[in-house]
Amino acid sequence: MMLFIPFLRKLLRYGRLTVVDAWGGSHVFDGAAVASLAPVTIRLRDPRLHWRLAVQPSMAVGEAYMDGTLTVEQGSLYDFLALVTENIQRADNRYGPQERWSHLIRRLQQWNPIALARRNVAHHYDLSEEFYGLFLDTDRQYSCAYFSEPGITLDQAQAAKKRHIMAKLLLRPGQTVLDIGCGWGGLALSLARDADCQVTAVTLSEQQLRIARRRADEAQLSHKVRFLLCDYREIAGRFDRIVSVGMFEHVGVSHYHTFFRRLHDLLDDNGVALLHSIGRSTGSGATNPWIRKYIFPGGYSPALSDVLPAVEASGLMISDIEILRPHYALTLRQWRARFAERRTQAAALYDERFCRMWEFYLAGAETAFRHQGHMVFQMQLTRSTDAVPPTRDYIGAAEKSYPQS
Repeated sequence: MMLFIPFLRKLLRYGRLTVVDAWGGSHVFDGAAVASLAPVTIRLRDPRLHWRLAVQPSMAVGEAYMDGTLTVEQGSLYDFLALVTENIQRADNRYGPQERWSHLIRRLQQWNPIALARRNVAHHYDLSEEFYGLFLDTDRQYSCAYFSEPGITLDQAQAAKKRHIMAKLLLRPGQTVLDIGCGWGGLALSLARDADCQVTAVTLSEQQLRIARRRADEAQLSHKVRFLLCDYREIAGRFDRIVSVGMFEHVGVSHYHTFFRRLHDLLDDNGVALLHSIGRSTGSGATNPWIRKYIFPGGYSPALSDVLPAVEASGLMISDIEILRPHYALTLRQWRARFAERRTQAAALYDERFCRMWEFYLAGAETAFRHQGHMVFQMQLTRSTDAVPPTRDYIGAAEKSYPQS
């Protein structure tokens, strides 16, 4: 049964997709021309895909690409995913049966008590040190860069991201800073070196912890930065500043009230916090099933409507929200290019199926930001109305005060 034919005929209103079925038959789905959508041909090499693509598209496409039973013969994987996601977005048909069910049970899918949160983080971040070095910048910033000027390099854009965040924190020498979800330690080290702060940085990844501590030793900053294997619910004390970059996506809707209450309790009365997270501009949703299974178990990129009620209930005040629109798509494009250049090395570390999984993840993530309304928000939070200046002019001036490389 070729259930994919009526399914794709209904879906594909824009662009041109040719599907070669498992027996060599060719099926053309020709919609209105869109300049940004390249024509694509895919080949199905397993008859089961004739019905799986219609019944379980969100899972079947990614798994078939990983297994090599769906191949792209004209255009690229990115072109194929861009074509599909643009049609879904234009049709406002974001929720098939799988997605509607996922939305209903998303609190269960995102239930992240401490022990499970550790396992979920290990699934993605405890890969080999060499692997992430294949495509990240030299500082290992695994979050949205900030392309403050056209044509700057990935390393320059990641440095600009750190300066932008540090400027919003209104840092002063000697202040105590908590970095929740510190990754491989790049931001924490910059906070200590460039802003002369005392930093406590926490992660749930043993690999990240080991590398961050080594980097602190090599930079002779261990006396100013301490890295801990710790969940945000286990932190004690009070801090002048709190920052969290790329960690909030792992918290889960069910834990938002706990997360912001902890920020409130950990933040000094005159303190400033900065939350940097992926979000969605199309309203509350659910995590793609393939992403949830293979890439970020327990993860979710929220709409602001998911987040704001928890902030309001915590006692914190929102002093600024900035939406970064094209920046993560630009970041992901550079990651994809770097990964492609070093794909042979990635396959030597793991295997071909793993490489195809990461190709699908990076291409799919970029299409989400270009075609599905994903964005990044930076939310500045305080406990006092007087903690930050009344205008935003200070941000640009503070950025220029930090080293520009």
